[in-house]
Amino acid sequence: MYLVTRWFGTFLCDKNGIKSKILFPKDAEDIYKRLLKIDKQEILTEEKKITKGAYLIVNEKRLRKIGTYNQNDPFFKKISIESEDFDFPQNLIHEASIILAEKKVEEKLKSEDLQIIQMVNALDDLIQTYNLLSERINCWSAIQTPEKKIKPFENLFSNVNDEIKRLETEIECDVKKIAPNISEIAGSIISARLMSLAGGMKRLGCMPASTIQLLGAEKALFRFKKEGGRPPKHGVIFQHPLINRAPQKNRGKIARILASKIAIASKADVFTKRNISDALKDDIKKRIKDIVNL
Repeated sequence: MYLVTRWFGTFLCDKNGIKSKILFPKDAEDIYKRLLKIDKQEILTEEKKITKGAYLIVNEKRLRKIGTYNQNDPFFKKISIESEDFDFPQNLIHEASIILAEKKVEEKLKSEDLQIIQMVNALDDLIQTYNLLSERINCWSAIQTPEKKIKPFENLFSNVNDEIKRLETEIECDVKKIAPNISEIAGSIISARLMSLAGGMKRLGCMPASTIQLLGAEKALFRFKKEGGRPPKHGVIFQHPLINRAPQKNRGKIARILASKIAIASKADVFTKRNISDALKDDIKKRIKDIVNL
């Protein structure tokens, strides 16, 4: 007996053809779930049910637990089991495949996002430690101190500085890999901080430009809503040289331009995977030039 599984069902066959079958529900979501299990090398419930302990020959490695693997058996080349013969339209596998691809991308991004978020948090911790050590060493150096007492702290200070540089390089490498468009527009470290503040790459890709512009300025925004005064014009993107080196009167306008391009870049990185960074950078230069010439 042979076990053959297609995207629309699983079939128990002998040399004369199909002996029994279990068809999957005609629903893209249900088919996607089975495709995902197959992709993860798992045995389907229907496959376990149809075999009933029979001796089987299979043509997939994942089925070796319930049969003898032999993909070169001539039967698998001769048997014809088509979806149309069981009234399963081709658009159904197309829909299910799209769902599968989206879920796999989402899962991969989530894993990479978590790594970047943890690295950003670790970087912030190291920077805080660096600043504390720097302040302590400066204060300590102001008084007469034996070198053997202060030297261990100076070594620790140097090690923390080296680790900050190493972590920044690693963040830059990872961000360029998963978010090439955003990293070209905002820079790798700012991009990583935006991902961390948004809660992940996909969430950032779904945010409007106005929200991206204020990521990192939540406390100032809350204070403005509660107490009034002037609202914040930018959050973490203020670290971008196009903004912090600009005249104060232009910073809000440039922040809006940059945030709008980051929003477009993030959508390209998450959904289309197209490299549009050159076009976005050209448009940023043109619009900033118009602002400066006003």
